[in-house]
Amino acid sequence: MKIIKKLTASDREWTKSIFRQYWGADFVVSSRDGVRHAADLAGFYACDENGERTGLITYRIDGAECEMVTLNAFAQFAGIGSILVNAVKDVAVRGGCSRLWLITTNDNLEAIRFYQKRGFQLVAVHPNALDVTRRYKPNLPEIGNFGIPLRDELEFEMRL
Repeated sequence: MKIIKKLTASDREWTKSIFRQYWGADFVVSSRDGVRHAADLAGFYACDENGERTGLITYRIDGAECEMVTLNAFAQFAGIGSILVNAVKDVAVRGGCSRLWLITTNDNLEAIRFYQKRGFQLVAVHPNALDVTRRYKPNLPEIGNFGIPLRDELEFEMRL
């Protein structure tokens, strides 16, 4: 059984620690929008029946658009990511958003597969966008997953 809980102020330090662990800092960078700090984002976490946290999603709403900023499922193929995406989608729909969108990197083949299977469409490629990210995170590697040069951002969306 998976339980979804809304992030609260008491979850901020945990959220920052997850950002540091998975994203290398307590912020993420998008060439489109700049820096997003963990402490400033709304979100949800998943937990099991014992209360152990199994995933995190963060998002922000800007007008009629909802950006999914980060998604981390601590175990793959367990349905955690899908449940978290659906929680944000529900918030976006209730908030009157017409677009749910996200950015991932060109080497993140698992995310590309995941999002397309859930109805997201690739709508833009931002070539060499990670040059912007490296200004904030100079330790970002040049080579990503599967030996793929880490350089571009891919933008996915779902119309609501």
